[in-house]
Amino acid sequence: ASYKPLLKQVVEEICSADRPDSVDIEHMSSGLTDLLKTGFSMFMKVNRPHPGDHPLLIIFMVGGVTVSEVKMVKDLVATRKPSTQVIVLSSALLTPQGAIEQLFAADHPQLDHDI
Repeated sequence: ASYKPLLKQVVEEICSADRPDSVDIEHMSSGLTDLLKTGFSMFMKVNRPHPGDHPLLIIFMVGGVTVSEVKMVKDLVATRKPSTQVIVLSSALLTPQGAIEQLFAADHPQLDHDI
C-alpha cells in the first residue's frame, strides 16, 4: 500500500496529458464564451473547458493541508505544466501533531437535532 494525498490526486488529474473528462472537477465559467460552451454542452457534443486550460489554478482544501502536500503540488505543477500558477488555500495549515489532535479531538461538533 502507498499513500497518495488527495491534493496530489486532484492536481495530477488536472495536469494529466490525456485529459479525460473528470467527474469530480469542473471548470467554472469565467466569461460569455465559457458560459455558452457549458450551456450548449447539455444539448450538443461540445467540449467543455478543462480546468488545466487556464493559466491560474485555485484549489481550496477544507480541513487543512500540510507543508509537504503543498511542496508536492509545487513540484508536480513545475514538471507537468510550468506555465500554470497554482494557489493552494486551506482552512488550516496542518502539522503532524495538529492532524492527530483533530482526528482524536473529544469536542467534535455535534448536530443540533432540534432544527
